[in-house]
Amino acid sequence: MALVPCQVLRAAILLSYCSILCNYKAIDMPAHQTYGGSWKFLTFIDLVIQAVFFGICVLTDLSSLLTKGNDSQEQERQLKKLISLRDWVMAVLAFPVGVHTTVLPFVLIEMRTTHHQYPSRSCGLTAVCTFAVGYILWVCWIHHVTGVWVYPLLEHLSPGAKIIFFAAATVIMNMYYLVGEVLNSYIWDTPKCIEEGKEKPKSD
Repeated sequence: MALVPCQVLRAAILLSYCSILCNYKAIDMPAHQTYGGSWKFLTFIDLVIQAVFFGICVLTDLSSLLTKGNDSQEQERQLKKLISLRDWVMAVLAFPVGVHTTVLPFVLIEMRTTHHQYPSRSCGLTAVCTFAVGYILWVCWIHHVTGVWVYPLLEHLSPGAKIIFFAAATVIMNMYYLVGEVLNSYIWDTPKCIEEGKEKPKSD
């Protein structure tokens, strides 16, 4: 038996992220006062993603608790939608984006305590690429408006080198997605579970 119920653990992680975000916004940094504010930094965006993800996890836990023993098909349908949303955010955002920061342990704990259903590989990689390209365009737009790159390294790269850098960053994020998919399958032994008809429940 787990020392701490996973539902309680998720709630604690959510509260910690909310606290971090509040403190982050309270820091008086010049960069936070310029165009784009905190939203131009991937670290801040990642914190928001993690907070939203664990918020969905907590909401899923509460919905699961409320629908337990209830025969309402509508509530069951809404719960399945929440679980699907939780799994999608985990697969294409929480894990791939969170790998580059110290939030990784929380993501790994979540992956270990709950089986997440990954989307098809093509859909998952498309979503990851969309996020990566969207952020790259956002960084380029900020440079267009302010004349300053969010990350100083970009100031020293030629246009061609910038393209290679952005392409490499997108490829790496896609690799992180594949790592998450493989790790999730390894932890839960998905092929074997499906074959034996003993797939783990998708919600605790």
